[in-house]
Amino acid sequence: MKISKVGKLNSRSWSLEALETCPASKGSDGELVPACKGCYAVGGNYRFKNVKEARSHNKRDWQREEWVDDMIEELDSDRYFRWFDSGDMYSLKLAEKMYEICKATTWCNHWIPTRMHKFKKFRDVIDRLNALDNVVVRLSSDGINGEIIQEAEYSSTIIPFIDSITIATVCNAPLQDGKCKKCRACWNKDVKVIAYAGHGAKMKKQQRELIQVMEVA
Repeated sequence: MKISKVGKLNSRSWSLEALETCPASKGSDGELVPACKGCYAVGGNYRFKNVKEARSHNKRDWQREEWVDDMIEELDSDRYFRWFDSGDMYSLKLAEKMYEICKATTWCNHWIPTRMHKFKKFRDVIDRLNALDNVVVRLSSDGINGEIIQEAEYSSTIIPFIDSITIATVCNAPLQDGKCKKCRACWNKDVKVIAYAGHGAKMKKQQRELIQVMEVA
């Protein structure tokens, strides 16, 4: 297995290739939803060969019979863990295995961002994951202007600026050199909605264009 250390988070993560394992990244028109058009995980360091190979390895590796036990052992010292710095739990079988891991690693807090709630067959396992005391599954909004999934128990959205929303907990990483530091809001069950300021050149360009359209309208 290939587990990465995410510098921003000061925690580890298990990830897959972006978009390739994100079937919910496309809307009913077959086009990428706004949040995925500017995906940070298709540029920058994510383009490096070793990064791409690690994610491709994970896509094969999770299908091993021993993978669940190996992951439980691997997380022995972790207290906070993020699933999917890139990618998504595209397979129901993968989601069920993740449930087994999270249920067995009660000492570790798990944060799982996903769009797979769009598919009815995933909703049961998402509900079971969220029922665990050490797990938060945050449903990711498709929008980039603070749109919120009202029916979600836990969710996240993207905003143009850190002061452009008042009904969510705003990620303060942009004010902290891009680091989470001691903040663990994404793992906190008391935090229902997290809002992230758009980052990356593609996302910022897309948000500027959206704001211009809204101003004209």
